[in-house]
Formats: sequence, C-alpha cells, structure tokens
Amino acid sequence: MSGFDDNPFVDPVDVNPFKDPSVVEVTSTTMDGIQEYNPFSASGQGNYNETTIPISEGSSQPAVLQPSPEPSLQASASAGQAKLLKQQEELEKKAAELERKEQELQNRGSSLGPENNWPPLPKFFPIKPCFYQDFDEEIPVEYHRVSKMMYYLWMYHCVTLFLNILACLAHFTVDAAHGVDFGLAILWFILFSPAAFLCWYRPVYKAFKSDSSFNFFFFFFIFSFQVVVYIIQSVGIPYWGNSGWIYSISVIGTNLAVSVFMMVVAGFFTVSAVMSVVLLKMVHGMYRRTGASFQKAQQELSTGVVSNRTFQSAASTAAQTAFQRN
Repeated sequence: MSGFDDNPFVDPVDVNPFKDPSVVEVTSTTMDGIQEYNPFSASGQGNYNETTIPISEGSSQPAVLQPSPEPSLQASASAGQAKLLKQQEELEKKAAELERKEQELQNRGSSLGPENNWPPLPKFFPIKPCFYQDFDEEIPVEYHRVSKMMYYLWMYHCVTLFLNILACLAHFTVDAAHGVDFGLAILWFILFSPAAFLCWYRPVYKAFKSDSSFNFFFFFFIFSFQVVVYIIQSVGIPYWGNSGWIYSISVIGTNLAVSVFMMVVAGFFTVSAVMSVVLLKMVHGMYRRTGASFQKAQQELSTGVVSNRTFQSAASTAAQTAFQRN
C-alpha cells in the first residue's frame, strides 16, 4: 500500500538517465577509441601493412577510351577537299580544251576560213572538196527544214537526170533513129547537175545563211527558169532528150517495156516540177518575213562589187593607165 500512498505531484527525485553506469561506459569507450586513433601512427600503419586487398581481374585491364568524332570529321573533310580538287582539275582541262579549239577556229577563220567539206570525197582522191556546208552551224534553226528540202530536191534532180539517160538509152537500143535523145540526155545530166547546184541551190543556202537579199533575188530569178525546165521535161517533147509523157506514150507501139520505163522517168520529172513549185512558194514566204527588199539587194551588190579584189585591181590598173596618159 506504500506505493499507492506516494504523492505523484511531489517533486521527483533528481535522476539523470545519462549517468547510468552502462551508458557512461559505452560513451567513454567510443570516445577514447576515436581520440586515440591516428592513421599516420606506427601502430595504424602496422595494422594495414599486414593485410593486402587483392585487385580484381577486371580492374587489371587497360582503360579503353571511346573514339572521338574528330577523326571521322577530318577524314570526310579530306575526302571532300580531294573531290573538289579533282573537279577543279577537270574544269581546268575542259577550259584549256575549249580555249584551244577557239584559237584554232580563230586562226582558221582569219587565215583560210572553214575547211571545205563538200562534196564528201575520200582523202586519197586527187580532187578536193570545193565548198563548205554545215546546216547546223551556218543555217538558223527556223530555216533548217526548207534549206535541207532544197538540198534533197537538188539530189532528186540529179537522180532524175541519170534515170533519163537510162531511159533514152533503152529507147535508143530499140530505135536507132532516136540517138539524138540519148546524146542530149547525157548533155543535160553533165550540164544541169552542177549548174543547178551553183545557180539556185547555193544562192538559197547563202540567202538563209546571211539573210542576203541579193542571193534571194538571184535564187528567184534562176529557180523560176528551173521550174519551167521541169515542166518541159515532164511533158517530154521528142528529140529534146527528155523522156516525158508525150515521148514515153509515143513509144508504146514500139516497145511496151521501154515505154513503161520512160513513163516512170516522166513521173520523176513531174514530181520534180511539183516540188519545185511548192518550195518556191515556201522560200518566197520566208523571204517576205526576213525583211529583205530590192533596195537591200542593190546595196549588197554595190558593196560586193566595190569590195571585190578583182574589181579593185582592175580599177587601180585603169586609174594608173589614165594617169600615165595624162
């Protein structure tokens, strides 16, 4: 009952829990150990020298550094620089080649002009080409078609004249009285083939090349006669050396095979006449769009005559002669 008789409100006994003997012993021991420990003392070193800590096998491997991206960037930069240098060398070579060709063209133009390439004869042939012809280089694009058609018409004209020789020869073998036609057919082929090239094909080629009014007028004048000649040849008057329709029909009673062959040649002459009329109209339409005129043709003629070396030499000779007489 004594325990229940105590007054709880009486001042408690002054008890310090930290003064408990077990707590004091533990705290004092821990503090003493901490204060006495010196890692640099002989005793501390001796304790750690007796035991060694083994190094793991993984740590014995050498450290490997990750490759940095700088070498790859340098390699790509070097490759790009080498590519640019190569392209620059190629461009320099092309520029040098173009300069060389341009120099050759200038030298050729200043000295002898373009080298003739027509007719296309082999190099070992004793006769050399007489003209220079290049549609892509000399003729404007809008005149390519018509100029080439005129060239094809001239070739067709030559083939027709050659077939006319064969037709007249066939009739001559059947009827010896028409030997004159065979002779005239040979003459027309020898005369009209180069004459057509020089008198109407080359003028129209030069007209398209340099927009020359004089060459246009010269072409119209000569080619109009050529159209009339084609019509006469297609008609085929006997003893004129042309196996046209009248001449070929008259041979039906003599030899049918020869007559048929002569009719084929008459058809060739007819096609030549039709094509010549069509091309004459086409060239005339282009001539009107170029702005050419008769006044320009007169100016070109006068300028060409005055600048002609033959005319100049003749005029100087005449002036010297007149001066000496005076």
